[in-house]
Amino acid sequence: MTVSFPLDVNAANCPSRVVLDHVTSRWGVLVLALLLDTERQRFSQLRRAIGGISEKMLAQTLQTLERDGMVLREARPVIPPHVDYSLTPLGREFAERVWALTRLVEQRVPEVTEAQEAYDRTRRERERAAAG
Repeated sequence: MTVSFPLDVNAANCPSRVVLDHVTSRWGVLVLALLLDTERQRFSQLRRAIGGISEKMLAQTLQTLERDGMVLREARPVIPPHVDYSLTPLGREFAERVWALTRLVEQRVPEVTEAQEAYDRTRRERERAAAG
């Protein structure tokens, strides 16, 4: 498909929104990040490394990222069959940027938690005052 209109992620019908959803989904971020750290991974290695992901969700995420041109799936003709997953150059570019955001989130969790607790305290105080 060739895009014949200007891309604008804020526009409701912009295809970039779909791609953004794929690379920033909980599992998409983790798959991209894990593949960034390794040259290639087998399905079972990915599943073990990503805590909480189901087999079905991992398969769907890999298939989506493969369709988007970010993940390369290579089946090797051996017995039992081996399938390796790796990043394409496009996938590597996305993974590097998403990984930077992921690390920032990890580093700033204490501040976010503090802000959430302050918000919750203020909200409870307002509700008590309104109930009066």
